[in-house]
Amino acid sequence: MKLTILGGGGFRVPLVYEAAATGATGLTIDEIVLQDVEPSRLRTIERVVEDLGAELRAQGRTVGPLPRLIATTDLREAVAGADFVFSAVRVGGAEGRTVDERVALDLGLLGQETVGAGGLAYALRTLPVALEIARTIAEVAPRAWTITFTNPAGIVTEAMRSVLGDRVVGICDTPIGLVRRVSRLIGEDVDAPDALDRIGIDYVGLNHLGWLRGLSVDGEDRLPGILADDSALEQIEEARLVGFDWVRAMRALPNEYLYYYLFTQQARERILEAGTTRGEFLVEQQGRFYRQAAEGSGARSEACCDRPLAAWRATLHEREATYMAESREADEERRPEDVAGGGYQEVALRLMTAIASGRTERMILDVGNARAGSSTAVDLSGRIVPQLPADLVLELPCLVDGDGVHPQAVGPVPLEQLGLMAQQRGAERCILEAATVGDPVRARRAAWEGFSTHPLVRSVDLGGKLVDAYARRQPAVGRLLGY
Repeated sequence: MKLTILGGGGFRVPLVYEAAATGATGLTIDEIVLQDVEPSRLRTIERVVEDLGAELRAQGRTVGPLPRLIATTDLREAVAGADFVFSAVRVGGAEGRTVDERVALDLGLLGQETVGAGGLAYALRTLPVALEIARTIAEVAPRAWTITFTNPAGIVTEAMRSVLGDRVVGICDTPIGLVRRVSRLIGEDVDAPDALDRIGIDYVGLNHLGWLRGLSVDGEDRLPGILADDSALEQIEEARLVGFDWVRAMRALPNEYLYYYLFTQQARERILEAGTTRGEFLVEQQGRFYRQAAEGSGARSEACCDRPLAAWRATLHEREATYMAESREADEERRPEDVAGGGYQEVALRLMTAIASGRTERMILDVGNARAGSSTAVDLSGRIVPQLPADLVLELPCLVDGDGVHPQAVGPVPLEQLGLMAQQRGAERCILEAATVGDPVRARRAAWEGFSTHPLVRSVDLGGKLVDAYARRQPAVGRLLGY
């Protein structure tokens, strides 16, 4: 079995390799191909992975031979013959992220990577690349399953589905992490063999914009008991982020990214007080790791380059500890239970294993708003959320098996949730039009509409300023919009 990882020079790629090499889900992968457009970063991660593989073998943690490792900058070569393609590309790199964040902050808006103006700017330069990847996969690996973690994941998945259909699925580790942590509080395990028959999950939303509305055990919804219990809510990071009274009023637990929608000004102020955006932190922190690894790649004389795996782990620990730091008080650290979700690498491997082995798994995935085999163009009963378009990508509970991914029914979606979802995806679809229309005049108009109508902007004047600023400071956006 061949797994191709696009964005193979990305910092978190060794996590995927470790999960695959140790057979964490029982899946045997014979070959892993790392593909990236930046040769230096690719070589650095290749070295980390090689050292990681040697360590795992020495510790006896591998299941059979290590996967054959190949690194290449050629997309077609990497994808050809793949059984699974894992796309985790970052168009523009961490440096592009800093521009996304600073342009928004300079205009008095929230500067965050995947939500708000920054998320739309990220999408605007990423969507053309994601579509080119999809067309390449369709041509040289038409039977491959594509798993995308490329942000902003919802609209990127939606765009790739226009080429690859149901064989592309978006993933995120935050929804299932929330479900697992809540289930443990009531003494249950949603991954247990009998969980499919006993435990029901009502989760709905978009990527980074969703809600856990119910968790039933043997037909009894246990979420109301959790919401009524201060000691239980104290152990749930999402409840601490937005407040116990609010989750009770909403009768749901939010995805952690809803913090940015509910406390927008506070988040912006904390980012400004820190003096450094998340993107700027990563440029400096991870950039230092990559630079030192590249400088010592010949003699391996420096400590970090002599032991690239140890340096990578130290950098990863610092990265994870500071995740969403603006949502916490300055002296508050992330708790161990806040990150006990398994990680995106575990989600990807579980998805692959279910499809390859036929073993049924329940997961929360980014998929189309349609039941399999339904005539969704006109038949509202064929849609998971009838009020939204059939081709719109939602984040939903799904059953995955050898026949593919099967979205499951959810409860009725109240207007406040439905309205926010529709406004968010409406703005993103304008950005998709801008990225694909091929006419700079129409592209500028669509981008202006997308930025102006986003729920974290809602200003025609600011929308125009955002378009102009991103076009001037992001070369790829400027070319797309004819600047």
